[in-house]
This record gives sequence, C-alpha cells and structure tokens, in this order.
Amino acid sequence: MVSACLLVSHGSRDPRPEVAMQELAKLVIDQARSLEVEIRVGTACLELKPEPLHEQIIKFVNNCAAWEKVDLKVVPLFLLPGVHVMDDIPNEVRLARAALGEDILIELQPHLGSHCGLENFLAKQFAATMATARILVAHGSRRQGSQLRVEAIAKNLDAVTAYWSVPPSLEVQVKELINIGHRQIAILPYFLFAGGITDAIAQVIEKLQLQFPGVDLQLAEPLGASAELADLVWDLIKE
Repeated sequence: MVSACLLVSHGSRDPRPEVAMQELAKLVIDQARSLEVEIRVGTACLELKPEPLHEQIIKFVNNCAAWEKVDLKVVPLFLLPGVHVMDDIPNEVRLARAALGEDILIELQPHLGSHCGLENFLAKQFAATMATARILVAHGSRRQGSQLRVEAIAKNLDAVTAYWSVPPSLEVQVKELINIGHRQIAILPYFLFAGGITDAIAQVIEKLQLQFPGVDLQLAEPLGASAELADLVWDLIKE
C-alpha cells in the first residue's frame, strides 16, 4: 500500500502561491521523514489549471504507483468552509473515486481552517506587531455560516474581522477603529500565501495611510509556507 497526500489549493494566475505550495509540500515531506513515515506528497488546484481537480487526482494516483494500491488523503488548504470546501472539492473527489475504482482509497480530510492550532499561529503573528487594535482580514464567503470560525478566532485574539469579498470591508473597519481613538492598528491577512489579493490589501492600506497620516497601519504577512504550517497540515493528514 502506497501512502500519499494531495494538498489542494484554490489556484492563482500569480506564480507566487504555486511556488509556496511546492515549498509547503517539501516541508510536509520533511515532517513525515522526521517521524520515519514514508508518504508521497503532491499539490493540486481547484481552479485555473488545464485539468479539473478530479483529473489531477487521477493523474497523481497513477504517478504514485501504477501497479499498487494507493491510500490517498486529499487535504483542502482552504481557510473558510465556503462553497469550494463544502461542495466543489467533495464533488471532484467523488468523480475521482468513481474513475479509479475500489483499489484506490481516497479520503477527504478536514480543511485547513478547521484546525484549532491556527489560532495560536495567528496569535504569534499579531504578537510581532505593536498596536492597540487588530484587524483579521479574510476573503469571505456568501455561504451562510462560513465566517463563524473566523469570527470566533478574531474574538479570541481581541481583533475585529474584515472581508475582501463581503462586508464589512477593510476600509470600513479601519475607519471605525480610528473613529474610536485607535492610532496603531495591526492588520493580518488571513490568507494562505502572498498573491494578488494580498497585494490589493497592501494597496488599500497605502491609500488609507495617506488619508490618515497620524495613524500607524501595520500590515503583517499572510500565513506563508513554514515548518509550523506544515505541522498543522500533517495533523490533518493523520486525522
């Protein structure tokens, strides 16, 4: 039996997330080796690839072992339980199972945003800033209830939430904090890697900084590929 894991991200036209995904995959392999576990780790994207996800899964399995049974864990590296996590990825996994047959065991693991260790991860990033107020800015989702986890994390970290695709926006939350007297505001992008959206967030902050020169807006980095993040991913693989 060949043990394998496929890390699934959204996909981006920006090359930086793909580079970071490959680095994270290497870190997960290092984590497995430190525990004397042999596992094959690959990456795939839900969108913006020539092949749909189920075809990427099939290709990865075939590359793992043409003549052996494969035990594959699919780990969605998504931070919110939106449509992609709850509907799209499970549907793609079902298509792959149907095509590969019973000799291939494919298990869909919990998404990254469900890991309880993310809160400590974010707390450390906030702790590296000097601010009297905190904003956790996530992508957002129109799926009902998908933001509950982010809201809970933000509350525990004494932060307010802002979203890129749904209200309240980053601009609204920054101005509200300024209106109640804060002059040092830490902003943490709740995104996996740097990319187009995190660049756009930085541009929004630059404009706000010009608008409010007496306020110190401190932009932190997104999660990024690190040994600590690889540890969280490894926990999801083992579940």
